[in-house]
Amino acid sequence: MSLIRALFAAALSLVLPGAGHALIRDWVRALLFAGLFLSATALIMPINDIAAAGSMSERMTIVADEPWMNQFVLSFMLLFAAVDAGFRAMGFPPGSNDADGPTCPNCGRELDTEIEFCHWCTTRLEYADPDVDSDAESGAESAADVDTEADAVGGPDGESQSQSQSRSQSATESPLDSNTESESESESESESDSEPEPKTK
Repeated sequence: MSLIRALFAAALSLVLPGAGHALIRDWVRALLFAGLFLSATALIMPINDIAAAGSMSERMTIVADEPWMNQFVLSFMLLFAAVDAGFRAMGFPPGSNDADGPTCPNCGRELDTEIEFCHWCTTRLEYADPDVDSDAESGAESAADVDTEADAVGGPDGESQSQSQSRSQSATESPLDSNTESESESESESESDSEPEPKTK
């Protein structure tokens, strides 16, 4: 998709320098190339004769009659604008698409947050709700603050929260061990009950 966009930007720049840059939203370069080309055309070409010509073929004849140096300058500007727009649309040079705002995870270009897809590579995007994120972050921070304060204050008899937690953990583990022992004792009793008692004479 970026190749198609690059080719389209280059083709637009061949028609009018700056148009391809406008397509890729590089506004400074679009104005620069358009201004340079229009200024050069006004200085080099006979604008009054071209405007007075009745048909397009007469205008093309006037342009063709101009010296080759004038034609070369304008052609070079067209070609340079097309190549520059094409390369910029492809993301060259690296870092030419650095953005201050959010960027696309697929192509790395700057995103327009008002639409739900990347307008460069058409990747579908899901924006996180900033209110929900800030609430979750503040909740996590407050929980961390409470834990930190509890550790600093300490539990009963000046012991820290972590020490009291390890004590409560060992207390919960010991009933489990005693439960396991009592279960094994009850199993052995049930086995002895199930065995037939020897008859006495």
